[in-house]
Amino acid sequence: MKLAVTGKGGVGKTTTCALLAKAFAAVGHRVLAVDADPNATLASCLGFPSPDSITPLSEMAELIEARTGVKPGTPGAFFKLNPRVDDIPERFSVEHEGVRLLRMGAVKSGGSGCYCSESAFLDSLVSHLFMGEHDVLIMDMEAGIEHFGRGTARGVDWLLIVVEPSRQSVDTAKRIRLLAGDIGLSRLGVIGNKYRTEQESDFILKSVSPLPVLGMLPYDESLRQAEMEGRSPEAIRPEIAREIQRIVDQLVDRTSHQSSD
Repeated sequence: MKLAVTGKGGVGKTTTCALLAKAFAAVGHRVLAVDADPNATLASCLGFPSPDSITPLSEMAELIEARTGVKPGTPGAFFKLNPRVDDIPERFSVEHEGVRLLRMGAVKSGGSGCYCSESAFLDSLVSHLFMGEHDVLIMDMEAGIEHFGRGTARGVDWLLIVVEPSRQSVDTAKRIRLLAGDIGLSRLGVIGNKYRTEQESDFILKSVSPLPVLGMLPYDESLRQAEMEGRSPEAIRPEIAREIQRIVDQLVDRTSHQSSD
């Protein structure tokens, strides 16, 4: 199963990714979590020791040069558009408590507007991850999905949009839905997050229609504090753990039914 998780900044997307990854791992799945958000806090949310010591793939200049034929930062150079990346997950992922992690770093060359060797390397890796064989792949994406190619999109089982009870978050979800349709992504689901009242829960449910809502996670101060401090939550309220498990069960069930169809 391949899941891409997106949403407006600050909605709790990365924490939701971490909770899903841990839930899948807890029931015996082999999980590969991929941090494709330039803010790169997934390692912290998963509780990895010394998360800042995990080098992003985008900063591995020698590796990128070896695979693309061009040293990163070389202007106007010709490089391999489809470099070899099949060995990257096994060689460069780190593991903690049953979850393997790849930290990608920025996909685009900052400020230049060009398509560079780093971009070619990471774009090929994204395509390989979504088209290759994995037990469970969970990718924490940056906001928006413009970086998905049509070939990559075909490999995604679910695009999960995390939505909090705010108009800005809902508007982002609607834009993502339109973009997803443009590139052929049809399996979208919403995870509501951070609602405090029944009114806020109803706001999310009504505002994202007709997208299916796979689960609703209530506001939790300990999760918010962990997000602010860039760390894994020390404990999860039982009702949140049950809702995460319900989301996992739905994803497994719906994906298996779609695969058989």
